[in-house]
Amino acid sequence: MADAHPILVAAMAGFVCAVFFSSLPGPINLTILNEGAQRGFKWAFFIGLGAAVMDIIYCSISFTGISQFIDHGLAQTIMRVMGFVFLLFIGFKFLLAKPQPDSSPINLAIEKLEERIEQKMHPHSAFAIGFVRVAANLGVLVAWVVLSATLLSTKAFFSKEEWVDDSIPAKAACVSGVFTGAILWFLFWSFIASRGHGKFSAKTLLRLQQVSGLCLILTAVYEGVRIALHLAKQNI
Repeated sequence: MADAHPILVAAMAGFVCAVFFSSLPGPINLTILNEGAQRGFKWAFFIGLGAAVMDIIYCSISFTGISQFIDHGLAQTIMRVMGFVFLLFIGFKFLLAKPQPDSSPINLAIEKLEERIEQKMHPHSAFAIGFVRVAANLGVLVAWVVLSATLLSTKAFFSKEEWVDDSIPAKAACVSGVFTGAILWFLFWSFIASRGHGKFSAKTLLRLQQVSGLCLILTAVYEGVRIALHLAKQNI
């Protein structure tokens, strides 16, 4: 694996990230769950397809805009620390989630903004619903900005190179991996939703969200240890 081709590594990184982050409880997964139970597999899958297309658009924008900021070691370290903090924040948010929705002023303002975007775009088809639902979720763009910066600045654990090389072919491979991973997840989730009417209680979804939060925290801890070791080596 030490000699793995950068294109293959980038595609694998994109695939794994897409599957993991697509599987996190959120508006699009809840939409697929509800729509799949009511209108069937095909409708739910096209919602997922629209979401996957918007995902790769945000992913592509993030890779294009972040490259110019990671030309030297200090910027790479800062990006890695930002990724660590982001994963830790989201992880604890999911782990400590409560049955009642958070009604803080910030969350309410974000929800109102997202509702306005959806209302102005008036999605009617299943594809448009998924596309607009992700486009209106500003957290998805923030997540891809942080994630793309982390992939461009973090070395793979089995290689001396970064997860995604700062080149067009590697970035394209990563985006392709993101699309493939997202499509496979939404295909699976649409099937589960269309066959699982009435089987997913609010308590079950909350437990899934808490497990996702724990996984994110463990990932953040692993990355934090790698950052600490990297900084220790630089000081020697």
